[in-house]
Amino acid sequence: MRRLGRGPAGRHGERTFDACPGRRAPPQLHRRSLMDTQSSIDAANPDFSEVFSTFSSALTVADIPGAVLDVVRDDIFDTLACAAAGISADGVGPLIELVSRWGGRPEATIWCTGQQVPAHHAAWVNGMMAHARDFDDTHDAAVLHAGVSVVPAAIAAAERETSASGADLLAGITAGLELICRLGVATKIGIIDSGYMYTSLFGHFAATAAAARVMRMDAAETVNALGIAYSQAAGTHQVTRDAALTKRMQPGFAAKTALISTALCRAGISGAQKTFEGLDGLFNSYFRGDYAPEILRQELGQRFRLADLSFKPYPCCRFNHTAIEAGLLLREKLASLGDPQITGIVASVNHQSHEAVGTPIEMRQNPRNIVQAQFSIPYTVACALIDGEVSLRHFSESGMANEDVRSLARRITVETDPVIERAWSRGISPTRLDAETAAGRISVQVDRPLGGPDRPMSDADFLAKFRGCLDVSGLRWPDGTPSALRGVISALHGGGDPATLIRCMCPDSSRAR
Repeated sequence: MRRLGRGPAGRHGERTFDACPGRRAPPQLHRRSLMDTQSSIDAANPDFSEVFSTFSSALTVADIPGAVLDVVRDDIFDTLACAAAGISADGVGPLIELVSRWGGRPEATIWCTGQQVPAHHAAWVNGMMAHARDFDDTHDAAVLHAGVSVVPAAIAAAERETSASGADLLAGITAGLELICRLGVATKIGIIDSGYMYTSLFGHFAATAAAARVMRMDAAETVNALGIAYSQAAGTHQVTRDAALTKRMQPGFAAKTALISTALCRAGISGAQKTFEGLDGLFNSYFRGDYAPEILRQELGQRFRLADLSFKPYPCCRFNHTAIEAGLLLREKLASLGDPQITGIVASVNHQSHEAVGTPIEMRQNPRNIVQAQFSIPYTVACALIDGEVSLRHFSESGMANEDVRSLARRITVETDPVIERAWSRGISPTRLDAETAAGRISVQVDRPLGGPDRPMSDADFLAKFRGCLDVSGLRWPDGTPSALRGVISALHGGGDPATLIRCMCPDSSRAR
């Protein structure tokens, strides 16, 4: 694949220079001088939106290494599994009812229902549905979910753009996943310090890049669509602190933006052109210029950052996962000692994890709703210790009523550990559990969670996860749905019809069991 060149990194914007200070050039000559100067600046140092759009608009399945395509296929499969579980989650039903009342042109499908609505509404609902159980993929270094905005946007774009092939869909999803991962890894500020959720903030651009590639937009159109998306980009961490249902809706907003932005582009609306690195571009306005431009560009098209995606074995915030595994290890140790009584546990993590899933401690020890439980080290560790697993059933009203779990959760506290913070400040944190028991102190530590590229889930793990997601959907699914969907995703490479994905995701009957 052709490697794209790049100019020196830096801030890009609308600065212009008078070539002859002290002399007033004729108006026409002066304007031309400014334009020529700006043109030479742009040519030498293009904004990353231009660099990436040149790459993504030309991307084909033949350009994508086989191992990377495998990750993309896994991401599609995993995202659709999570959506099947999400159809019965709080908040999804009311959103479906709302877009149904609004009506509109039947362009794309709300998964699991077969209902046709405008494409941007389908992407919105499907994005929320896929994120609702907090079971979707993560990029542990970027600290974000990648597929939950990209996959719904790309599939809705393929439905709206009926000429799009399965190969277009795969290329579009690859482009979108790569963009969100690069944006996340290049950002030096963590989500707690910035206050943004990078899943949704960067998802606006990634989903738009995916939809643009599915629609076969050229580089200039893609730059413009990304600029239109920039006018809509948002995604706050406050929703997590407040356990708001909009936490699960924000990736859907990003997916919706993609369909709106590409449609506006096709309608002739202009957007920002220096979206990422302009004087008032994303990195300067949102992150005070604290990012690594070289990481954005490094080996673009050669090294795919999306290859480092992780998939979740537990349906809760990724910051909980090392704590859950430490809890399972502690359970084994306690069993070997005759199950001595636990008087208290301290979970030590980095600052990001402490803020996201460890404080305020009263809420984490006593979650009052499902979102609070999804973002609680005390609750999830207690589930692991009491039940030997953390599954979808633990994040339901009946599952949260287990008094044994709740009693233990109240004895678990969370602290920021300075040693862990120094070594792991930006990524997913290790967890050390120090348990005080009748047999003395017992300590365990897990550094890297299951599901990452260094500890991948097996095919059997993926299938078991998919079946569990189907079970909580409340719908009747044909036997063999997971294997059928796997086959459809595999066939996209050879030009399979994207519509077959939709048929797999819409069971014949939507009646509850």
